[in-house]
Formats: sequence, C-alpha cells, structure tokens
Amino acid sequence: MESRKFRQFIEQAATLTLRQRTDLAACLNSTSLREQTCALIETTWRQACPHCGSRRLQRHGQAHGLQRHRCVACARSCNALTGTPLARLRHRGKWLTYLDSMLHSNTVRRAAALAGVHKNTSFRWRHRFLMQARHDRVGPLSGITEADETYLLESQKESRNMDRQPRRRGGSARRRGISREHDCILVARDRSGRTVDFVTGRAPLRHAQLQRCLRPAVDSAILLVTDGHAAYRVFARVSGIAHHALNPVGRGAGGRRAARAKRQRLSQPVQAMAAWSGNAWTMPE
Repeated sequence: MESRKFRQFIEQAATLTLRQRTDLAACLNSTSLREQTCALIETTWRQACPHCGSRRLQRHGQAHGLQRHRCVACARSCNALTGTPLARLRHRGKWLTYLDSMLHSNTVRRAAALAGVHKNTSFRWRHRFLMQARHDRVGPLSGITEADETYLLESQKESRNMDRQPRRRGGSARRRGISREHDCILVARDRSGRTVDFVTGRAPLRHAQLQRCLRPAVDSAILLVTDGHAAYRVFARVSGIAHHALNPVGRGAGGRRAARAKRQRLSQPVQAMAAWSGNAWTMPE
C-alpha cells in the first residue's frame, strides 16, 4: 500500500464502529500469526529437495506465505512442507493456537472452538501434527545416557479390528503386574537434556526392541546407564556399547540412591506425557 493511502486508512480508523474495530483487530492478529507460522516453518527446514535429496535449490516464487524452490537436479518444485504430514493443510494462521490447545490437553471439540475451525478439521489436524512430531527426532544421544521403560495400559481406540473386549476409558488390566495388556514406552536422555522416547510394543521389554528403537538414536561411544533389566545388558553387549547397571540385586544403599536419582530424571518426561494423555503411568522398580 502506498504511504498516502495508508495515512488515509489510519485517519479513517477513528470512524470505525466497535464491531468493525473488533473485526479489523482479528484480521490483523490472524495475519500476524500466519506470518509467524510461516517464518517458523522456514527456519526449521533443512533446505533439501524432498523428491531427490539434492541441496541445489533455486528460488521459484512464493505461495501462501512460503518460499518455493526449484530443484536443479530433478527440476521439480517444492517448499518447506512438501512431503510432510502438514503439506496442503490450510488456515496456517490458526496452527499456533491449535497447537497450544493440544499442549493443554484440550479435546477435539474444545480445540476446534478455540482455533475457530470445524471439529472434523480439528480431528484431522491433530493426527497430522502428531504424525509430524513422531518423525521429528533430536540428534544421536551422546556421553552418559540414561534409559528406562514405563508401561501404559494399551489402547485400541478407533481400531476396527479389536483383539479384546472393549472397556471403559481408564479401565484396568485383567492380569496383575506387567503383561501384554500394556504398551512399553522407552525413554532415554543424555546429560545435555536431549530426550528420545519410543513405543517399543507390547510388554515386556526385549533386547530386539531396544536394537530396533534405541540403537539408531544413540552414539556408539555412549555410556548407557540403566537398571538391572536383562534386556539392556544383552542390548549393550550385542551393540558394543559400554553399560552400567544401577542398583543390581544385593548392592548397598549407594546404588539405590543413584538409581533413585536416575528415576527422578527420567520420570519428568514420562510424567509430562502421562499428564498430557490423561493416563496413569508406572515406572517399574
């Protein structure tokens, strides 16, 4: 807009009604949020073609607030969302508001009302955002890395082929202790605070699950600190990783104090996850 027209627009703002001012403020806020979202997307992109992996990209115009690029190698165009679960999702100005409602554990309908979208859109967005977060992993853990597992009662929500009788939300397992009615969740964290988590499968934890999930996420030169679970010992021996087990059977109070400190550090991300999902959690002894 030209400076002269902009000054005229500002002078006319004083004549707007309360309803018109409210609509104008909502429009400006939505535009600001859309620009913030696009800027955040651009800063997290690794500048590589999603089609062939080449980094030889040329600017190729803009679309919907995002910079488009043309790959020199394959001649195909892309932007920062191409090939991701968030591609072709609309209303980017409402994404940050919706993500904030997800972090506060709001329901699909409540999140839809806060973001100003339809409940079906809210349901689709939730699955897309969670799918994106599942693939967003930190770099390999290094140094002293602590790992532990926890168990949540498995859920078959929205499954069309259940292998058990349905139960009320938040029900209890039919068997005592840890059984195949629980999902095993593995949490690992190094001393720099980088954390990874995996749903390894139905309980109990096995070294093959550690090899599939944990091995790609850790460096070969780490010191793996765990409890006395046999799966960690086998995993460390097969992978050639240094391993230290805390509080093995028969050791004294010093080992128990170190084990409690490890459990406290690892229980923080687990408690946050359980609070977000609304499930009870169990950190095994």
